[in-house]
Amino acid sequence: MKDTLHLADPKPRMVAHRGTSGLELENTNSAFVAAGNRSYFGIETDVHRTADGQFILFHDDNTKRVAQDEMIIEKTCYETLRAIRLVDKDGKKGRKDLIMPSLREYIQICKKYEKASVLELKNHFKPEDVYAIIDIIDQEGWLDHTIFISFDLQNMICIRERLPEQKAQFLISDYPDWLVDTLKLHRLDLDIKYTALTKERVEELHAAGIEVNVWTVDTLEDAQRFQIAVITGAEDVIEALLLITRLHIRAAVLVKDPAVEIHGQRVPGFRGPAEIDDRLALTVHPAFLIALLTTS
Repeated sequence: MKDTLHLADPKPRMVAHRGTSGLELENTNSAFVAAGNRSYFGIETDVHRTADGQFILFHDDNTKRVAQDEMIIEKTCYETLRAIRLVDKDGKKGRKDLIMPSLREYIQICKKYEKASVLELKNHFKPEDVYAIIDIIDQEGWLDHTIFISFDLQNMICIRERLPEQKAQFLISDYPDWLVDTLKLHRLDLDIKYTALTKERVEELHAAGIEVNVWTVDTLEDAQRFQIAVITGAEDVIEALLLITRLHIRAAVLVKDPAVEIHGQRVPGFRGPAEIDDRLALTVHPAFLIALLTTS
């Protein structure tokens, strides 16, 4: 059975992006259970509001890519969406378990397997819908183990107003002038595209007390560019959330150790290597840096 990264240092953590979607179809209960049976820290997914005010898990706004049937999630009723059989990773349709999960099913799986829930609020939600999502998670007793993320700042502000101490991370792809002050004002952490990150920006964010995550590394070329750059030599470093999507790659944590040899390469300051699966996230607390090395 494929397994997740194991390090002697307990601080690095991995999150299964849309479940263990390298093995099972993304954002299905099968992918969530597969993640639950591995040593991930958490399980990430995406939640939409349906036309009749319920909540369903799916990444895209439209069902076509994963379901062949073409429906707009937020303009379709819950039971209609639940009746759709999704297309398996081999392109075939027919597995009865491959349906869109409910929010409650996802939370119950995370709770059963003791995995953190990393929940992205897709698109803009009205406050009453944000509160309804919070209530479902609270009813399951899992709020303390939930991290909310969203590209919609108002969603994050709504979370913060209702839950002053809740883990909440604003998703963004660039680094505008207003970012740091806005995060400080609303006491939000950051989940930023890795290409927008520099050593100076990490230091600025940390000085403001903001945790920093980065996303999404899709190609080997991007991984190599991010290999050693950004944080070398910092005293207190980035907490990096790397959502690995299309590749099987290897990862190691940059520390103060002497150079080591990884796949025939001399890499200064790394401890590793460790193999990770597709569509994972690796979170590193102060240690030094995540570096992506080479395909297996």
